[in-house]
Amino acid sequence: MTIKSLVSSAALMASIALSPTAAFAQDKEPVRETITPAFAQALPNVPGKTITAIIVDYPPGAKSIPHRHGQAFVVGYVLQGQIRSQVNKGESRVYSAGEHWIEAPGVHHTVSENVSTSAPAKLLAIFVADTQDKNLVIWDKK
Repeated sequence: MTIKSLVSSAALMASIALSPTAAFAQDKEPVRETITPAFAQALPNVPGKTITAIIVDYPPGAKSIPHRHGQAFVVGYVLQGQIRSQVNKGESRVYSAGEHWIEAPGVHHTVSENVSTSAPAKLLAIFVADTQDKNLVIWDKK
């Protein structure tokens, strides 16, 4: 065996030994949020409209798939941790517990994620939508 082939073999073995996680990282499904319904109530002073709330729990490092909320008006209120949010092609911003943002009907929520890789985050999402609109989160197709 020549020095050149010995060095090549050693480099190949080192790359295999050092990168098994990289080879499997693409197969691993990303960490996602958990959504829990909180309440839904018809608005008696606004016929045909309902206010609905969900709790969104983000484990450390979790991200939502980009999505839309149809024609609902949305308020996102951070209950715990820090959440990065971006709608359409606007500025990405980090919101901390006690802060909120709004989403106009029809916008594309392109980023929603827990900023921390070590602590959970929690969000209260409140929707004002047509009462017959039951699909309030429409996930983008991959």
